[in-house]
Amino acid sequence: MEKLHYFLADEAASKSMAEALAKQIEKALQLNRMSSGLIVYLKGDLGAGKSYLSRALIQYFLPGQKVKSPTYTLVESYPVELEQGDLMIHHFDLYRLCEPEELEYLAIRDILQGKFLALVEWPQNGQPVLPNADLLIEIQHLDEGRNLSIRLQSDKGQQLMQSFEFGGLSPVL
Repeated sequence: MEKLHYFLADEAASKSMAEALAKQIEKALQLNRMSSGLIVYLKGDLGAGKSYLSRALIQYFLPGQKVKSPTYTLVESYPVELEQGDLMIHHFDLYRLCEPEELEYLAIRDILQGKFLALVEWPQNGQPVLPNADLLIEIQHLDEGRNLSIRLQSDKGQQLMQSFEFGGLSPVL
């Protein structure tokens, strides 16, 4: 599958990336291309910026919303009312997950129903119970800025990213 690479110089660039992703998801909803959910895995070391990117993406849809880290609760859910219909955003942080089967206790199969966006940090801790990703975002912290790559993991991910615009951010070749 295709992989896109970007350099994010600072927090403003990370916020722009999150907003660009959110706009693309919003566009997919408008075109009725998200009849089911979208699963986005976020990978990177501690402090790489996974939570920051997730928070900025959620706040695009819910401006002013306090976005709590799901580090201890494992998941925080946010209902979003849009002209195109309702969307549930689920922010998972599986860093503290001891066993993948714990996701069954959270009723993950029930949570991931309807139109939803699942942002999953530390997805490797939920395998093999966790459904496969449509997009895999990997963030690497550098001395200055971050490298971000987006791997298109499914046909749905490919369709979503077809006309993706990054607001002036250039791909790293």
